[in-house]
Amino acid sequence: MTRRKRAAALAVVLGLAGPLFAAPAGADETAKGLTWAACPDDVAVPGGIVLRCATVPVPLDYRKPEGERIDVMISRLASTKPAARRGVLMLNPGGPGGSGLSFPADLASHGMPASVLDGYDVIGMDTRGIGHSTPVSCGFTAEQEYMGNIPPYAVDEAAVAEQAKIAKAVAAQCAANDKGGRLRHISTANMARDLDRIRAALGEEKASFLGYSYGSALGAAYASMFPEKSDRIVLDSNVGDTHLDREGLRRFGLGAEETFPDFAKWVAARHESYGLGRTAAEVRRTYFALAEKLDKAPVNGLDGRLFRLATFAGLYGKTRYGQTAQWWQSVRDGDKAAAARVAAEAKRLSPAAAPSPADNPWSVFLAVTCNDVAWPSDVRTYQRGVAEDRERYPLYGAAGANIVPCAYWPYTPSEPPVAVEGKGPENVLVVQNRRDPVTPLRGGQLIDEKFGARSRLVTVDASGHGVYVLGGNACALNTTTNFLMSGKLPKRDVSCS
Repeated sequence: MTRRKRAAALAVVLGLAGPLFAAPAGADETAKGLTWAACPDDVAVPGGIVLRCATVPVPLDYRKPEGERIDVMISRLASTKPAARRGVLMLNPGGPGGSGLSFPADLASHGMPASVLDGYDVIGMDTRGIGHSTPVSCGFTAEQEYMGNIPPYAVDEAAVAEQAKIAKAVAAQCAANDKGGRLRHISTANMARDLDRIRAALGEEKASFLGYSYGSALGAAYASMFPEKSDRIVLDSNVGDTHLDREGLRRFGLGAEETFPDFAKWVAARHESYGLGRTAAEVRRTYFALAEKLDKAPVNGLDGRLFRLATFAGLYGKTRYGQTAQWWQSVRDGDKAAAARVAAEAKRLSPAAAPSPADNPWSVFLAVTCNDVAWPSDVRTYQRGVAEDRERYPLYGAAGANIVPCAYWPYTPSEPPVAVEGKGPENVLVVQNRRDPVTPLRGGQLIDEKFGARSRLVTVDASGHGVYVLGGNACALNTTTNFLMSGKLPKRDVSCS
């Protein structure tokens, strides 16, 4: 569920205006106890936008608040209109494992309303363990046989058993590389505690929050653990709880089924160009034919597992549909070079030697996911789940149900998952596309049900991952902006056509 690619795409948008062209600050600024300076060189910021960074020390183990400290780096896109400024808006782009230092600039360049940029200091961050925030590592290498956040599609029980060997080895590898004993402290609950330390370091009585994908789980945890310190909370593209568990991962199969028809209709309307089917049903049959063909005879490293994974990623948004259809066409026509490129992209590997560029985000994803909640350890449990989901969600269900390293994680959760707190201020806006491959509509409905009277649900008749600013729906944009600026939830749930 990482947002790194979307963030990179947002960075190319041009046409900045108004407060984004604030004069650069000096080499250092000290405000509210934090020292603000230029952000690290690898924090990509579109031209004309001024981001400053600072470091907030937090306890590694909150049970030992006076013990070892780690650093959490934050960024700030400051309001340039003091009379309009009303507070801070903390962001999270998802993951877990996504770097968020550039995210304020990414959203600004993509059209975040000026009223919001004037009303808030927009705060990005690398949450604990990520990037510039005392990073953790499992020691993943580029050539390692590991698929990352989503386990590979399993064609049968034997494939699950084979994946179990890989998952067990990865869990042991993470333990072996955890030299400082920090991995066990990377959890959603601790990240939420970090958010409140950041709020206090910024000198604010309350903090607002906007989180996408896994960021919705972190925001739900913050609003539940610190209800009186939470100001205006927007949860976008929802996991469905404060953590990602096995059922949440299995909903990837549901999301693919609900979203694929939009892609199939798009491709069918362009049959004369791509030749992949004149109807959505024909495009669906083409998908299964190509996947099964690659199951039997991989081409240049591209097998059925990677084909399904790359197609799943292609459902994230309509901007990916053309590229996905193009390489389907290339694979169908036997283009070996194209097959190799798709395989490399699906694995998210670079041609470089170890370590893998995905090592840090993959390590954080595992730490958070495995530390938040206990996962089943019996291989048969996963084999049964794969068999069930291969039938009910044939496009991709046998991936989401497959076994992950959490089954063999060396640490047990140090505390129960954060319970969603329905008592507190009515300050949670849940924003959700009806068709989302990663966080389907059911996730938004679940978290809205759990918050009860504290929340309202905005349902958007659209396809893709990400709604506010990212999705382009006017109703959702207006509803969310109005909430961020007025603090008033809609009187009832909203359905955006």
